[in-house]
Order: sequence, then structure tokens, then C-alpha cells
Amino acid sequence: MAQLSLPADKRDNAVMTLPALLVRRIAETDYLPCWQAMKALTDARTPHSPDELWVVEHPPVFTLGQAGKPEHILGAGAIPVVQCDRGGQVTYHGPGQTVIYLLLDLHRMGIGARALVTGIEQAIIAMLADLGLTANSKPDAPGVYLDGAKIASLGLRIRHGRSYHGLSLNRAMDMAPYQRINPCGYAGQPMTSLALLSAPHERRATEDALLAALATTLDLSLPDQALTTLPDAPPAATLTPDSSLAAHEAAGETPRHALTQELP
Repeated sequence: MAQLSLPADKRDNAVMTLPALLVRRIAETDYLPCWQAMKALTDARTPHSPDELWVVEHPPVFTLGQAGKPEHILGAGAIPVVQCDRGGQVTYHGPGQTVIYLLLDLHRMGIGARALVTGIEQAIIAMLADLGLTANSKPDAPGVYLDGAKIASLGLRIRHGRSYHGLSLNRAMDMAPYQRINPCGYAGQPMTSLALLSAPHERRATEDALLAALATTLDLSLPDQALTTLPDAPPAATLTPDSSLAAHEAAGETPRHALTQELP
């Protein structure tokens, strides 16, 4: 069990005992039930609930952020489109891409939304540096880039000081679906992957390295064992092309950030 000292004006020499971090590693899961599960878990959290990291892969799917504009989807074809409640515009998930969802109590960690975004970006940059790749972030377009090409995307939701959604890192995937969208709302944004950069891209090694980097930048203690199932969630609707998108109206200006924050 990790321990966190309370602020001096609240602790009276007491120490809060925190539950151990949980890691879930899922071989493959559809996006919609996974999103429903992380949202349900966040809604049900208490101050004593453990933080969780979910390491997953999704079948092909386009996801559009809460304020995302459908015109950034140029032609989905047979690939389903889901409009969700994260920040940011449109992105693609598919086989060969590592996705990590971060279900964290930011209040308990003592950090804010910007620190979380920075910590995630720094973790990805450090992990890529270990592979001999020099990457960078951009202040006006969250994610991680190499020579202008994007290799990792971020999209988060903060509700009452608790995060969900997370990051995606392209390992070795079919890049053609990115031609059907304006990635993250930017027309012509180049995309890349570890395989295209001739870097090591084995799935388990990549996941392990990224988890270790996140643990370092976010001061997390990884468990020795991981769970292999998602928590129970409400039954998912059938995911068909454009079915979720059709149920929502996108509004607002194109966001320059990857964060949707709901204040208490």
C-alpha cells in the first residue's frame, strides 16, 4: 500500500493509506464497452478507490471528442465512428496501436490537469528516447511528434478531479485509415509509427516500457501482477458505422487541447 501525507493543516500527524495501483492488460476490446466501463468506474469512485491503468488494443474505430467536428472525418467507410466525452478532435484506434487509459484521482495525487498532460507526454518522449528516437511535444497541440509527424495522441476527461481516457502510441499498424480523417483536427497532419521509424515495436516490450515511463513521470508504483479483464459496466449498444456519431451534435471551435474538464 502506498502512503500519502496529508496537508499539514488537515493531517494532525495522520497518514492516509492509499490502495495499490491496479493495472489491467486486455488483449483486445471494443471501444464502446471499454469507454462505458471507464466512465462507470469513474462515476462510482470514492476517495479510497484504487487508481487504475488499462493497457488495451481496439479493433478499428474512429473516435471523435466531445466538441469534435464531424467534418474532420473525411470518409469513415466501414470503420465505426464513436463520439465520446474526451477532449480533442478525431483520432483512429486499431490493431498494432498501444492504448493506455489513466483512471487517476488527481486531487489525491496533488496534481492538476496540465501536470497530467505534461507527465504523459514526458513519459512517451522518455520511452522513445530509450529507443534512440528524439521526440517532442507541442504546447498548442498535445501529443508527441518526431520531425513533425505524430506518433502518439492524447485525449482526457477530468470529472470531479478524476481522470479517464488517455493516450495512444502507434507501434506497427495499418496507417491508411488516418487518410480518412484530419488527425486531431489538423488537415494533412503526418502520422508515423515505431515500425515506420525502424524502431523496436514488439507489443509487450512497448507496453512494459511505456508503463514504466508513466510510473516515473507520474510517481506511480506498478504492481507485480495485472488483471486481464475490464470491470463490469452497463450493457453496450451495438457499435455500427456512424451509429454513435449520429446521436450527437458537435459544437464549438476546434479545440487546441486534448482535455475536457468538468469542475466539481
